[in-house]
Amino acid sequence: MSAAAPDAEARTVTLNLSTRYLAIGVEMVVGLLVLPFNIAHLGKAAYGLWVLTTSVTAYFGVLDLGYSGAIVKFVAEHRAKRDTQALNQVLSTMFYLYSAFGTIAYVVAIVISVFLDRVLQLGPDQVYVGRAVLLVTSVQVALGMTFTVFGGVINGFQRYDLNNITGIISTVVVAVANVAVLLAGNGLIALVVVTTAVRVLTYWVYRANAYRVFPEMTLRFANFNTARLRELTSFSVFMMLIDWANRINYSIDAIVIGIMLGTTAVTVWSVAQRLAEATQRLTNQLNDILFPNVVDHTASSRIDRLQTLFLVATRLSLASVVPIGVALILAGDLLVRAWVGPDFSGSVIVLRLLALAVMIRVGAAVSNTLLKGAGAHQFVAYTNVITAIVNLGLSVVLARWIGLAGVALGTLVPIGVAGMFVIFPAGCRRVEVPLTRALADAVWPAIWPAAAMAAYLEVTRPLLRVALIPVLANMSVSVLVYAAVSLAFGLTAVERRFVLTRLFEATARIRVLRPSPSGPA
Repeated sequence: MSAAAPDAEARTVTLNLSTRYLAIGVEMVVGLLVLPFNIAHLGKAAYGLWVLTTSVTAYFGVLDLGYSGAIVKFVAEHRAKRDTQALNQVLSTMFYLYSAFGTIAYVVAIVISVFLDRVLQLGPDQVYVGRAVLLVTSVQVALGMTFTVFGGVINGFQRYDLNNITGIISTVVVAVANVAVLLAGNGLIALVVVTTAVRVLTYWVYRANAYRVFPEMTLRFANFNTARLRELTSFSVFMMLIDWANRINYSIDAIVIGIMLGTTAVTVWSVAQRLAEATQRLTNQLNDILFPNVVDHTASSRIDRLQTLFLVATRLSLASVVPIGVALILAGDLLVRAWVGPDFSGSVIVLRLLALAVMIRVGAAVSNTLLKGAGAHQFVAYTNVITAIVNLGLSVVLARWIGLAGVALGTLVPIGVAGMFVIFPAGCRRVEVPLTRALADAVWPAIWPAAAMAAYLEVTRPLLRVALIPVLANMSVSVLVYAAVSLAFGLTAVERRFVLTRLFEATARIRVLRPSPSGPA
């Protein structure tokens, strides 16, 4: 490997991360503005119905069977070998397989829509709307499966930036369409039809991006290859278990609440869940991008580079999630009241518990990625399955006892135990780093600066006017306090220089986003 290779790798990661963060930032701003607008125009019951039916379609993703992760892995491998024929065999095989998955998903949606009133607690006037929303949303899900291979090309070629920019434009267009439909006096069905149409059209842009990155791509049934399918399946089966478990761990709560507590409770839950999910998305992007790097260093037996990646990436992940999580825990009540009003006070305890769960999950995410990419994906799969089963059982039991807070506790407890006492120690063992060293070098430096921001939030709380902009501004300043303390006292001089250099590069690269297309290299 040339001396320039690590620097080029860092620049690629910086570009992908910076554009992804830009996309997530736009989504977060749009979400903060549009969610209260939608609740006000649709009402709690209709909005809860929308959240509930969307949660149902989210489970169609189990038909992925873990192949999306396998596509990225094998596209990256065959690209490195410059094997265009193997690439087209992998992509053609997966294209037709996913087309079948999409068809199955829509058939399942039709069946669920017929029995929707027996599955969920819906009023007579909600059944027709719920069925219509489910069937329209399922169109997007089914087509999204078919187009999965194009995302695999982008990810395998490490060109996330192309789709990140496309996603930003799509988010803005969907938001504008959303507002226009409701201001025109239309209801939930019209809203879902229009926004789904915009998202479906975006899939074709993703397809164009894939051909831009890999012009030699040829999707033909003649390229369908059973040997490639077996090769993909040998890896995907464990990715499937991980994915199914994650869906239970992080997406089933709305279903449990809808069945046991009703659609209004789903709306109260969704306010906290939106903030927790936004935090997770914002702070967990590094781990997805690092997966090909882990595979590469494992294949070349570079334990030294795996150790460095593990320690540095864990510290960076924690440093990104801890300040946001602490801000939500300490000032979440002000944020909820300013954002959606005092009627959603029940969202506050849920937000605090979910924020803590997100902090633990993101902190252990590097260990998760490391284990999956370094040959321990079976261990991760089994751990996630057990965590999911415990999560579901606890959520159901505690929901009966203490309502929404019980569902949140049912999520926090198993995720916390698995992340802190199973996955993270296993990651340490895999890279041959003592647990005490990992805690001292990766965990503690990211946690202690939060004391400064916590003090800032407590001092400024009595002075704050409870309105969205002042609350968000104060929370943002507290995060800057954390960053300043961490940068000044939590990093070595070399690390500080590296971070500042990458920040400047990210800012410069966002302004120049016209990369040239490339084939297998």
